[in-house]
Amino acid sequence: FEFQGQKCSAASRAYLPASLWQQIKEQLLSTLAQIKMGEVTDFSNFVNAVIDEKAFDRITAYIDRVKESNLASIIAGGNYDKSKGYFIEPTVIHAIDPMYETMQEELFGPVLTVYVYSDEYFEDVLSLIDQTSAYALTGCILANDRYAISLANKRLVNAAGNFYINDKPT
Repeated sequence: FEFQGQKCSAASRAYLPASLWQQIKEQLLSTLAQIKMGEVTDFSNFVNAVIDEKAFDRITAYIDRVKESNLASIIAGGNYDKSKGYFIEPTVIHAIDPMYETMQEELFGPVLTVYVYSDEYFEDVLSLIDQTSAYALTGCILANDRYAISLANKRLVNAAGNFYINDKPT
């Protein structure tokens, strides 16, 4: 959500193992509840307006489609306002379909889509990640298991322009 997600290394999708999902979700929602959004002149605000109306309209169109979808739901945020700037609340989408549109697009906005997979399908998810989008600007894997890190590094070597291991993309 840093820089309103308008940075080439901002994460717009995450693949999370089911065994960790509840813990990650609780921490994520707790952190989001503490994030302030507002004018750039107030340095206590972490999230500001997106760059322009065109970006605002494009990003909020994704959010509106999620609100009407059976394949994804908003679990945090989802509100926006352009009455005084182009403000979009940090939004987390939970996709039940790994091919849902926000899992395939670089959104360049304060929107993260998560897909939760069964732990035993880790290797299948690596293939899915590599095939989901024609391009990805930045990717990363966060893991404690050296085998998982090595396998992901090998299988995702060409999946993104920049690839981080145990380091956040932004």
